[in-house]
Amino acid sequence: MGVSVAVVGATGAVGTEMLRILEERDFPLRELRLLASSRSAGKRLKFKDEELTIEELRKDSFKGIDIALFSAGGSVSKEFVPHCVKAGAVAVDNTAAFRMDKDVPLVVPEVNPEEIAKHKGIIANPNCSTIQLVVVLKPIDNAAGLKRVVVSTYQAVSGAGWQAVDELEKETESILLNSGEYKRKIFPHQIAFNALPQIPQSDAFLPNGYTTEEMKMINETRKIMKKPSLRITATTVRIPVIRGHSESVNVETERKLTREETREILSKAPGVTIMDDPEHQIYPLATLAAGRDETFVGRIREDSSVENGLNLWIVSDNLRKGAALNAIQIAERLLERTKVHA
Repeated sequence: MGVSVAVVGATGAVGTEMLRILEERDFPLRELRLLASSRSAGKRLKFKDEELTIEELRKDSFKGIDIALFSAGGSVSKEFVPHCVKAGAVAVDNTAAFRMDKDVPLVVPEVNPEEIAKHKGIIANPNCSTIQLVVVLKPIDNAAGLKRVVVSTYQAVSGAGWQAVDELEKETESILLNSGEYKRKIFPHQIAFNALPQIPQSDAFLPNGYTTEEMKMINETRKIMKKPSLRITATTVRIPVIRGHSESVNVETERKLTREETREILSKAPGVTIMDDPEHQIYPLATLAAGRDETFVGRIREDSSVENGLNLWIVSDNLRKGAALNAIQIAERLLERTKVHA
């Protein structure tokens, strides 16, 4: 027994992480179908003790599939998710294509699992930075009520795919070896030894001055938290880290929370691990979060500039909890419900 699962974008950064997590969590599979563009069709990827052949993504690729995990870009999802749903499969989409659709649940299982049951064939996976933010905001909101949120992100280059990681590595090498200016293809400016307040790397800025990434965080957080008027603002920054997004978050609450109360609340929050002993240099780091499932929180302190303010430092692996793991957790919850039968 088990279910038939398709991974769309199986060769990408998130797709390969999905395969790894499906294996690690021993997801109950009857069939695993790997789908990608024609460029990757015919290649083979190892899964458990066998090698699976990648198939070209086509409109008829979803016959017999129960759950399809999409992570091949928004344009691919817009074109192929409807065919997936028509074939009777449930699409768990990791792109921005359907996130703000009022009929599509936007889900983080630790925060709003009840939304899964409302799906009409599509469930959206939030933005990586949004996911790690809301798993921390939700228990604080439950305890004291959110009033205002200010978040600044420090995002790893793997969020832009393997080509971006390759560009960082080669540009760093070029600078260190003084071999001349590296001809970049992904980022608009040097990413090595730098910080770029522009995500995504092209077509980023909107008329209001925010980037599309920043507005994703704002709008997705409001939708997931069911707070359409939540006062929240964001600044998103790409930094020369390979894996693991970090966030500096300032929160104002309706009721005052002390540092100790906040630590106690977050220590009981699902998916959250506290690393908060700054006197001994213990706080969340991208290097520590890489390869881990948890969302880490540290530098917890009361904001002395406002009456009910908190400062938090939040770090998580953007390829795991920020993408692949969250999608598979959604799929696991689907198996617990009547929409998909194991």
